[in-house]
Amino acid sequence: MSFRAGPSVFKDPGKLSFDYLPDKLVHREKQTQRLFSLLRPIVEAGASSNAFLYGAVGTGKTHTAKRFCLDFRKYASESDRAVDWDVVNCRQRMGDDAVLLRLLQHFDPHFPERGFSIAEKMESLRKHLEKHKLHFIVILDEVDALLKKSGADLIYSFARIAEEGTATKGNISMILISQRPNALEYMDPAALSTFRRSNVVEFPRYDRTELEDIVQGRVALAMHPGTVDDDLINLIADIASEFGDARYAIELLEKAGMLADEERAEEVAAEHVRGAKSHVHPIDVEERLGLLDVPKKLVLLSIARKSRKKAYITMGEAEEAYAVVCEEYNEKPRAHTQFWKYVKELDALGLVDTKLSGKGEVGKTTLISLPEIPAKVLADNLERSLKRR
Repeated sequence: MSFRAGPSVFKDPGKLSFDYLPDKLVHREKQTQRLFSLLRPIVEAGASSNAFLYGAVGTGKTHTAKRFCLDFRKYASESDRAVDWDVVNCRQRMGDDAVLLRLLQHFDPHFPERGFSIAEKMESLRKHLEKHKLHFIVILDEVDALLKKSGADLIYSFARIAEEGTATKGNISMILISQRPNALEYMDPAALSTFRRSNVVEFPRYDRTELEDIVQGRVALAMHPGTVDDDLINLIADIASEFGDARYAIELLEKAGMLADEERAEEVAAEHVRGAKSHVHPIDVEERLGLLDVPKKLVLLSIARKSRKKAYITMGEAEEAYAVVCEEYNEKPRAHTQFWKYVKELDALGLVDTKLSGKGEVGKTTLISLPEIPAKVLADNLERSLKRR
């Protein structure tokens, strides 16, 4: 087959990638300023400061934290304060051990994956900070995954280092990020005391006009002039405003551009945007499902099927559906304890929510719900990936 490279509507597709960090984040000035007022003591007093950022998917939390840290490091260096930072996604690195390893590899890329206890890793991190006389800002993204899996031990240990640290010896601060305003409820009082109510920064969903500005900015950076007109920018902003999700808007633009290129069109048309909408989901479903093995997919499929007509299902209902799903896919169902463990892991990944039933039910039972992905979309995705095996 011969590949024929035709003209493309993209000038610089990299500017649409999820990892691209703009020099300036539009409509997040207020949150950035608030972060600055919370973390100023780092530079002014060498003291440790913490912040908790929350908001729905695609509201700019992680990008704002990264952009802030880059600019703040520069600001600190003007006052001869050494500040460094790193970000860890707690869903991709599950558990205290994996998070610590990632932070240590920031200072020593060859730090071994095995052979050190958590306490030894902690000590090692402290020595790096002392050696470099450094104030280290740790961004823990999707922190509820860490809190649900391992509790608040790690956050408490960081807070202990912060109490003992000084500007001369090195210190540590934390920015915790979550989609859920109540993520901190998973902490015990000792760890929670380091995050006062006043340390909270809220990221509201973007409104239509804000999304229009964001898309306009990315069009200017990523697309050739004249390939995307204002009507299309409006259309993308309209579709994405239902979720207030900038990431979804940018993904729609990227996918629409790819469809235009496939057709060798000279510009992106409304039909390309509509086509993109059927491919792109406002939540990174594919990405999260990619983290699951077959046994967990079967558990999630049974929950998705059972949840189509109900807001909450009981653990018992989920297990009944699970037995049916296992039979359908010729898999041996796991015992109750293992099933319960899988549900807990799916909860930590944010794919399901679990809570104890309230009053009025006989005995306490665990209730399961789907937090964000429609049951049908989830079931279709899982059935497709289980069929592909």
